[in-house]
Amino acid sequence: MDIDLVRDLAVPEQRAAAADALVALGADGVARLVREVRHEASPVDSRQLAAVLGRLGRPGFDGLLQGLVSAPTDQARRRVGFVFTALGEDALAWYTAALAHPLPLVRAAAVRGIQRCGEGARSATTALLPLLGDPDDEVGRQVVNALVLQRERIIPLLRRVREQGPGRQRARALTVLAELGGEPALSDADRAAIERLIRLKLPDDRPEPLWACWNHWIAVPSGDQAGILRTLGLTEPRPVTFALGNDIVDADGHGSDTSEHDGNERVFVTPELDGWTFVLGAWCDPCGEERGADVLRLCTRLSARYGRAQAYYYGGQGDGSAWLVAERGTVLRRYCETGEGEDELLTLGEPLSLERARRAELGLSPEWDAARESQEDEDEWRWAAHDLAPDIARSIGFSPLDIGADTPSRGTGVVALTPYGAARGVPTGAYRI
Repeated sequence: MDIDLVRDLAVPEQRAAAADALVALGADGVARLVREVRHEASPVDSRQLAAVLGRLGRPGFDGLLQGLVSAPTDQARRRVGFVFTALGEDALAWYTAALAHPLPLVRAAAVRGIQRCGEGARSATTALLPLLGDPDDEVGRQVVNALVLQRERIIPLLRRVREQGPGRQRARALTVLAELGGEPALSDADRAAIERLIRLKLPDDRPEPLWACWNHWIAVPSGDQAGILRTLGLTEPRPVTFALGNDIVDADGHGSDTSEHDGNERVFVTPELDGWTFVLGAWCDPCGEERGADVLRLCTRLSARYGRAQAYYYGGQGDGSAWLVAERGTVLRRYCETGEGEDELLTLGEPLSLERARRAELGLSPEWDAARESQEDEDEWRWAAHDLAPDIARSIGFSPLDIGADTPSRGTGVVALTPYGAARGVPTGAYRI
C-alpha cells in the first residue's frame, strides 16, 4: 500500500530502502511524502520526510511549497513549513527565488529556510535586504532575525540603507543595526534622531507598570533621583520613556548570547512616583549570590540617608520572592523563598507584620521556628511566601508592579550605568521607545 512505503520511514531497519523507493517514484513519491507531511498524526519524524524530499530536488521543493500554500489547518501549515525550511543549502537558490512569492506565508518561510542554511545564507544577503521593507509584519520579523544572525559583517550594508534608502527599508535596517552593534553601530544622525524622538515623547509619557519575567527593584521613599544615583554609584543617566526603560530591564533580565554581559550593566531609575523612586533591573537583586551582599550594603546606605530603603525580587513566572527592608541605616528584615536549597541562610531579622498575618491566615503560628515545624507546615508557608513579594511591597510602601497612567509622577526616568556597565559596556539590542 502507498501509505506503507512512507510509513516505513519510521522503521529504522526499513528506512533506507523506503527512502530509495520513494525517490525512484519521482513526482508520485513527492505527492505521497507531502501528504504525509500534512498528516497531523503522522508517526514519521519530520526530519526523515525532509531528508527524502531533499533528495528529490526541485520537485520536492515545489511539492512542499504547494503543500504549504494549500495546507487546510494551522497545524498542517506548521508541519509543512518546518519541512519546507529544512531542505538545507541545496535549496538555497530556490529559497532565494521564493522571496518574491506573492504570499507572505511563503516569503516568511523562504527567509527561515535561508536562515537555516548556515554559512550558505551569506550569499543571499543582498536578496534579503529588500524584504526589510516588506509590508507584512511577520516577513519583516523573519528577515530581521535572519540578518542579525549574519553578524557585524553586514553593518556597512545596513548603514548604506539608512543613508540612501529605499525609505521603506530604513526602519527595520535600524532595528538590525541596534541588535548587532548597539549604539556604536549607529550613525551620528541616527543617534540624534533617536534622542530627538525620546525628547518628543517625554512630555506626554505616562507611568507604566514594571512587568518582566524576573523583577528586581530597589524602592526609596524620596524624589531625589540625583541623590539616589550618586548613593548607588550609578553613572551616565540618560532620559527614557517608561516603555523604553521597562523594555531594557526585561531584555537585560533574559541575559545575553555572550558571556560578556549578564544583565547587571544598567538599571532604569524612575521619576518620583507618588513619593517613591524605583531602581529597576537585575543589579538590584537582594538574594542572588553575585549581588546579594552589595544590595544589602546599598540599601543600608540609602536608608541612612532617606529613612527607608527596600529591595525585592519577584519571579513573574512563579520563580519565587525575596524582600529586604532597611530603616535608618539598619537592616530590619531579609527573607528569600525561591526554591533554592540555601534560601534560609539569607534570612535576617524578625518577620514583618504581613508575614505574621499571612501565617495566621494559613493556620500556622505567627511565631515560627523552622527547626520545630512539621514538614507539611514548612512547605505550606514556603508555597505562600513564594509569591509574597508584591504584597510585602504594598503593605510597607509601593510596588512598581502597581504603577499606572494615573500614578502621580514628577520628573523624568533615566537609564544609568552600574559599575559593571561602566567597566564593560552594555548589551546590544533594539527596544521600544
